[in-house]
Amino acid sequence: MENKTITENRTAACAAEMNTAEVCSADQYAADQKTVSKDQKTSGKQRSSSKFSTMSMVQVAIFGAVICVMAFTPFLGYIPLGFTRATIIHIPVIIASLLMGPKKGGALGFLFGLTSFINNTINPTPTSFVFTPFYSIAGVSGGLGSVIICFVPRILVGIIPYYVYKLVLRFSNEKTKKTGVSSIGLVTAGVAGAMTNTLLVMNLIFLFFREAYASANNVAVSGVYTFILSIIGINGVPEAIVAGVLTLCIGRALLKKNVRERLGFRNDIGY
Repeated sequence: MENKTITENRTAACAAEMNTAEVCSADQYAADQKTVSKDQKTSGKQRSSSKFSTMSMVQVAIFGAVICVMAFTPFLGYIPLGFTRATIIHIPVIIASLLMGPKKGGALGFLFGLTSFINNTINPTPTSFVFTPFYSIAGVSGGLGSVIICFVPRILVGIIPYYVYKLVLRFSNEKTKKTGVSSIGLVTAGVAGAMTNTLLVMNLIFLFFREAYASANNVAVSGVYTFILSIIGINGVPEAIVAGVLTLCIGRALLKKNVRERLGFRNDIGY
């Protein structure tokens, strides 16, 4: 009897151990599956992030190529007017800002400034000293002010339109907010981008180079700001109108949801 009882106890203990092992095995399996699932999600996110990063670089490269082609094609990006150069290079910068956000827009604005810097250095006009420190005329040369004029307004061209568009969209009706496409916002953003460039450049010229600029244009120093205002009216206002129209036409096509997703802009816009 005693041996039988011992045997039964041992059998029960073994059964309990087996049940415990099965439970532990099931728990371990569940834990392993959870880990695998987590790893798969992490791997998926990494692949998605890598794909997004590659697409983002391609998008910036395309807009950068457009800017460079426009900048270095005679009479396309920069149109000599004698006293200054008219430009339409700010338009792809504005579009890029709306599609890809202010960081990438600002980077492309810097590229815009760099093309201006190069153009005014190797192919100068009488007032190129305001855009590059490496050109001088009649003893007048540029300096740190030239670098500021050349780059700061152009970088802001890639930043300000984004926030202007976001502001207009915020006060738009629900249908417009849902689609993310506002005609008024596009026109306003285009005009804002162009006028950011014109107003900042011309006012910084007055701040840093008023006397030299007056001399280069055969204008009295006392009348140089009037001359600058005339350039803003003759050159800046038409540029702004063109920018508003082209931003509307191009932006309406590219900001459509299905087009954004197809081109990979969906996650950059943030609307």
